[in-house]
Amino acid sequence: MNINQLLHFLVVIDECRSAADVVSELEKLVRSYGFEYYGLVRQPKPDENPMQLVLAGHWPEGWPQLYIAKKYVLIDPTIRYLGQARAGFRWRDALHAFRADPHRKRMERMLGDSMRYGLTDGYIFPVHGRAGLMGNMTVGGKPIDLSPIEVSLFDAVAKKAFWRLAEYKHGDLLAPSKPIDTRMTRREMEVLNYLADGLTSNEISRILKISNHTVDWYMNGIQDKLNAKNRQHVVALSFRLGLVT
Repeated sequence: MNINQLLHFLVVIDECRSAADVVSELEKLVRSYGFEYYGLVRQPKPDENPMQLVLAGHWPEGWPQLYIAKKYVLIDPTIRYLGQARAGFRWRDALHAFRADPHRKRMERMLGDSMRYGLTDGYIFPVHGRAGLMGNMTVGGKPIDLSPIEVSLFDAVAKKAFWRLAEYKHGDLLAPSKPIDTRMTRREMEVLNYLADGLTSNEISRILKISNHTVDWYMNGIQDKLNAKNRQHVVALSFRLGLVT
């Protein structure tokens, strides 16, 4: 497991000052897990060029052109399954969900083409907003087994990376932001109060007798609930909302 790299990404992405910085950190994480290819894309709007949907990505040479030319997006089982998925899943699991589909044969041809390009297996993670499915992140190449906790952390990575890149490249996507959730667990409130007092993750971990990574995990959960851009924004919102005094 490379859980430390996943947690590290969830922390350092808030310090990225440009889209290039976000992409650099994301590519380091993807490579550390052995995935050769990845893509972070928006959901298409009517008549939108598919190549304009890509926020970041690296694919085998020629694969995007073949995918578009054969209109695989219309039958791609991972894309079709995204509409009902609430969390990340493995590519091959999506194919199993369409065993009786009338387009099954074409799906299998697409799978054969993808394998010839080195895309043997992978995972895809949906990103949702108030307007529904906003996009997704996919990673793949040779088969790699992720544990359930790694899949959950990659889900968090996908959301963080998507919204940070959307902030830099497509500000209009940020308009329908998700509502703020002020419901905090007891532990989240403890972490939040210490954060508001100016303590670091290391200091909070020593006081609460939990690991530094666990503190960062709670902080990322708080940041997600408050729809905050970074930890400083978390503190400002917490005072404004009366969560801390």
